[in-house]
Amino acid sequence: MISRPSLLMLTAAAAAISTVTHAVGVASPTPEAPPTRLGTAIKQDMATRDQSTTLRNRALVLREQAARATEERIKSDLRARQQAADIVPPAGAAGATGTAGGAPVEGAQYDNLAKIYQAMKPAKAAMVFEQLDMDVQMKVAQRMRDRSTAMILASMTPKGAADLSMSLARKEVRRSRDYPGIKLPKRTGL
Repeated sequence: MISRPSLLMLTAAAAAISTVTHAVGVASPTPEAPPTRLGTAIKQDMATRDQSTTLRNRALVLREQAARATEERIKSDLRARQQAADIVPPAGAAGATGTAGGAPVEGAQYDNLAKIYQAMKPAKAAMVFEQLDMDVQMKVAQRMRDRSTAMILASMTPKGAADLSMSLARKEVRRSRDYPGIKLPKRTGL
């Protein structure tokens, strides 16, 4: 007795043959269509975009490297400043201008005030400057540029300008006494 193949077996054989032919069709190279103007324009646009993206990525990498280098430079500068702050002379020593523990240096506050007064208009700065204690006026004026000090002195009242000038002159006299090689003119009786 010869058995008849079942319908299920025939369907499975047909599906297998179809799968094999489909795989052969996909694997065989198909001839490419000639490029059209639209296809060429799209390829050129994609190439231009890829090139600009590459340039943008390179710029970002360079910025990141520059930021890292700046960060490292700032960190090393901070470490150097902290080490310098740790080597501050004792408070009683001559010429000590800071305090232990990294507190701000005494002269820094006068430097900041000098920058502020130099940035102001001379007439306005003179009004405020005259209200300060003479010692503060003197320390700030010594840290300012000569031209800025002159402009502020010119805007001050005659008495205020004279007082500050005398204080600055006395300070200069005291400084020159510290250096024996400098000879001062003799004072005349006043």
